[in-house]
Amino acid sequence: MRVALYCPLKHPDHPVPSGDRRMARQIMAALRHAGHETEVACRFGSRDGRGDPDRQARIARIGTALGQMLARRYMRRPAAARPEAWITYHLYHKAPDHLGPVVAAALDIPYLVIEASDAPKRATGPWQTGFHAARHALAAADLVMPMTRLDAVCLGRLLPADRLRLLPPFLDDIGLFQTARADRDRARARLAAAAGLDPARPWLLAVGMMRAGDKLDSYRVIGRMLADPALAVTPLHLLVAGDGPARAEVTAALEPAAAGRVHFLGALAPAPLAAAMAASDILVWPAVREAYGMALLEAQAAALPVVAGRTGGVPDVVDDGVTGLLAPPEDAAALAALTRRLIDDRETRARLAAAAGRRAAGRDLAAAAAALDDALAAAARNHAARRAPRPMEETR
Repeated sequence: MRVALYCPLKHPDHPVPSGDRRMARQIMAALRHAGHETEVACRFGSRDGRGDPDRQARIARIGTALGQMLARRYMRRPAAARPEAWITYHLYHKAPDHLGPVVAAALDIPYLVIEASDAPKRATGPWQTGFHAARHALAAADLVMPMTRLDAVCLGRLLPADRLRLLPPFLDDIGLFQTARADRDRARARLAAAAGLDPARPWLLAVGMMRAGDKLDSYRVIGRMLADPALAVTPLHLLVAGDGPARAEVTAALEPAAAGRVHFLGALAPAPLAAAMAASDILVWPAVREAYGMALLEAQAAALPVVAGRTGGVPDVVDDGVTGLLAPPEDAAALAALTRRLIDDRETRARLAAAAGRRAAGRDLAAAAAALDDALAAAARNHAARRAPRPMEETR
C-alpha cells in the first residue's frame, strides 16, 4: 500500500534530535518493513507552544490551504501513484492535524492517527483552537493508535472500540542493544579506561537531552536524588549521556552532589550509547512529564534494569517490579531509595535485567510492522463501512 505520512509536531528529518523524530523515523521503517511504500507528505509544523489563539488560527488557515493544495497535487498523479492511506503521527492540542482530514476526504482514502492524546481541560482557554482542531481530526480518523494505555483510556471516551487500537512503543534497532549486552565486560572495561571509572563501583546511567523544561526538571530531580541520605555518601558513578543548550543548568543541578561521582559522556551516537547502557548497572531517569521514554526501552533492550518516575506512559515501557522499579512522580527520595535497593541487591538487579531483556525483545521492528500492517487493513475496513449508505430504516 502507498502511504502518506505527516508529522505535525516534528517531521522525520527535522534538524533537532528528539524522541518524536526518532519514533517518526521508526514508523516509516516499520511500514517499509511491512512492504508499504511510504512518503513524507508535508513538513509543515503546526505546533503552538505559547497558547496564542491568533497564531493557532493562522496555522489552521495555512494547514487547511496546504491540505487542499496537496490533495490537488495528488489527484494530478496517475491513480497508481496516489496515496492509498494517510497516517498522521502525534497530534494533540498544541500540534493538531489540519492536513490529514482534508487530503483523506478528497482522495477518499483511510485516515489513521498514531500517538494522539485528548485533554478536555483545553476545550477553553489559550489552546482551545488547537484542541477543537485535534478533536475534529480524531473524529475524522478511521483508526486511532495511542501508544500508551493512559491515552487509550482518554481516547476511549471519544471513539468506539473498533476505531481504537494500542500500538506499544518499539525499537527499530533492538539488535544493537542486545549485541552490546553480550559484550558487556569489554564495554565496561573500555568505558572504565576512557572515563577513569572504578569498575568495582555501581554505575548509574542517565540519558536525556539537556534542554529547558521537562528534561532539565528530570536532571534536577536526579541532583536531589544523589543528595538524598540514601545515596549521598555512596561510592558510585553517575554517567550522563546527553547534551544541549541547558548543559550549564544541568551541570549546576548535579554539581552539589557530584563529589567526583558524576561523569558527562556528552551526546552519544547509537552504538556508543548501547555500549554505555550495556556497561552500566542501573538506568535512572525521573521521566518528568515523559510520554513514555525511548531511552527506558533502549535500556531494557540492553538488559539494563530501570529506576524511573511513574509518569505518563512510563508504566507501558517499564513493568514495575518485573523489568524495573517505579517511584511516584518527581519524588527524589523514593528514587534514591529504589536505586539504593538495587545497588545493594544484586540478585534482584539480575532478575530485573533478565526480564527487561526478554520483554524488550517483543518490541522490535517486526512486531511493529505486523501491527501497522494489520492496522492499515482495519482502517480500510472502517473507512469502507463509514462511507457505506445505511439502510433506509436506520436513517429514519
